[in-house]
Amino acid sequence: MLKGIFGILIAVITLNLANAEILDMPGGPKVNQLNLHRGVTKISQEIANLHWILLSICAVIFIIVFSVMFYSIWAHRKSKGYKASTFHENIGVEIAWTIIPFFIVIGMAIPATKTVLAMKDTTGADLTIKVTGFQWKWGYEYLDGTATGIKFLSNLSTPRSQIENREQKGQYYLMEVDNNIVVPINKKVRLMITSADVIHSWMVPDFGVKQDAIPGFLRDTWFRAEKPGLYRGQCAELCGKDHAFMPIVVEAISESDYEKWVLFQKKKLLDLADDPNKNWTKEELISRGKTVYESNCIACHQSTGRGLSGVFPSLDGTKIVLGKKENQIDVVLKGKPGTAMAAFENQLNDVEISAVITFIRHAWTNQGKGLDPIVLPKEIEKAH
Repeated sequence: MLKGIFGILIAVITLNLANAEILDMPGGPKVNQLNLHRGVTKISQEIANLHWILLSICAVIFIIVFSVMFYSIWAHRKSKGYKASTFHENIGVEIAWTIIPFFIVIGMAIPATKTVLAMKDTTGADLTIKVTGFQWKWGYEYLDGTATGIKFLSNLSTPRSQIENREQKGQYYLMEVDNNIVVPINKKVRLMITSADVIHSWMVPDFGVKQDAIPGFLRDTWFRAEKPGLYRGQCAELCGKDHAFMPIVVEAISESDYEKWVLFQKKKLLDLADDPNKNWTKEELISRGKTVYESNCIACHQSTGRGLSGVFPSLDGTKIVLGKKENQIDVVLKGKPGTAMAAFENQLNDVEISAVITFIRHAWTNQGKGLDPIVLPKEIEKAH
């Protein structure tokens, strides 16, 4: 038995040394961090302060209780001739061990309740953003203010090849996105959080925010970034195979820069405005579809369209792509239950869906082989 315990201790020590080497790698987390990360919002700082208040109270209780216990054991040991006392009740002791814990609990509850109530108070927001969790990305829609109507998807931007080939990891490995959520500093931002498929969780430690995204429910939270900068988080609820690939990046900027960003985004939306009634040419659909594919499909099906054997099916030269387009439209719109194929009916518009299907049916070795290579937006509208 001692040999087994010794073996376990050796294994634990070895593992800790290995972890220390990993943590000490350039660009990795700092070693010997003994405190919580200090956030940039008042709420996150109150959470950190609350942690230390409760820890201090627990430490004081520990010291007092164990000091009395060890003193009693040492000073009244049998070797000094003491005998164990027997008693059934003591009113003074019973009152003491009722009143003292009561005041301890009150001392903990008052600051904790104050912080929790502040965390839940979403009134008086300067900006409201709807956040939707998808497998496996985030969708953002600005609901009020000058940014009303701006919406986009935020995908992991770390190259898939870097993940698969285990290349040298950068400082923000798996914590980079193609579209940051942008907010002005010193403004109260209310988040309306939901999910389109399974339970996710929107978490940014610097803001002291962690709120579950539940299908069919709108849960709200808020933050006020007090310093400009990039603040990173990730999905904190196990949501499926690519749970680790759902980062969050919030960019806090000055109010004047935020207004410039809003104008730029609205101009970009106008430039990319998708008119389903337009007479789209094959070349326009293929070009638009390539962009949609690279933003939404490439993570699973790869740039070559061959997917991952046993995990994601190939789109290159397969029956679903070379066959009737109605079948492929149905899969893209409705997804495929029991697999990682999500439903894109509520994620992409009709033009984007028709474009990405057209692109796939012309990409790689599919060119000239399949039936009905062109899919128009009106066909997607009819298939809903």
